[in-house]
Amino acid sequence: MTGGIRSQVEALELASGQTNLVASNTDSLLEADEDANARPRAIFVAGTLVGFLMYDATSEAGMAQLYRFMIDRSFQGLGYGKAALQAVLAEIRMLNQVRQISICYEPENLAARQLYAKAGFVEDGLDEDGEMIAYLTLEG
Repeated sequence: MTGGIRSQVEALELASGQTNLVASNTDSLLEADEDANARPRAIFVAGTLVGFLMYDATSEAGMAQLYRFMIDRSFQGLGYGKAALQAVLAEIRMLNQVRQISICYEPENLAARQLYAKAGFVEDGLDEDGEMIAYLTLEG
């Protein structure tokens, strides 16, 4: 991710009350710097940066993990999260070795819970950190 886009991603903001629901973009990008398997993605709509996500699809077991996903507070509620989720799922599907995608989120994050359920993710319970883990099994 180039320096200009990186600083824009770091400047994205969550709505009030959401900051405890997802890691900061700055922390996520630092993590991506250290993890060659991390795939950070800036989310653009008509040339405007609206969000950020990151995933890892390098598992030998046919798994991918979507572990960062946020839409800037100014662009929430406009369908961009749904569109971005569908786009990243399509990108992951193109990686033919992936058969299942996991995602973790805070159980009280109802917007995320509904978004992922509508995309076909099925909740499996809480992980060791108290986050809900959900899976999407890909056909094929």
